Amino acid sequence: MLYAIVENGGKQYKAVEGKTIEVDRMELEVGKKVALDKVLLLVDENGARIGTPLVKGVSVDTTVVGHFKGPKIVVFKYRAKERYRKKTGHRQQYTRLMVDSIVYDDKSKVAKKEASPVIAEAKKPVAVKTKKNTTKGEVVKAKPALAKKPTAKKTSTSKGTVKK
Repeated sequence: MLYAIVENGGKQYKAVEGKTIEVDRMELEVGKKVALDKVLLLVDENGARIGTPLVKGVSVDTTVVGHFKGPKIVVFKYRAKERYRKKTGHRQQYTRLMVDSIVYDDKSKVAKKEASPVIAEAKKPVAVKTKKNTTKGEVVKAKPALAKKPTAKKTSTSKGTVKK
């Protein structure tokens, strides 16, 4: 699975190709392309690359999908027995970004490997016994033989037959 951890606005987000991320409001038009260059971590088929502090040569290409407001938060301050009450609220503005692609140097090499199919060793087919149904003339697969349970031995004594 290919993903990257990017930093934007002092916060970190996990960017996966084809998914959306919600960042703090960016003053951009809907449909505008944005490249996020502050990549802290990149995970691909070859393993993980951790930046010190950033991974060089990696960027995340995104498109602005829309802007929206987050949930309303009510802030209520008061002091008991002093008749002090103060009620305020807040709604954070967000921008939704669609992650188009994660661009890095080794991606073209990985894409070439995936494009050329590897031929696996051919496995020998398992032989299945079949029997012909004589009444209808159809070929029917034989059911595998079930293991038989061991039967109890009967021994005879002077008092009668006993199972062991």
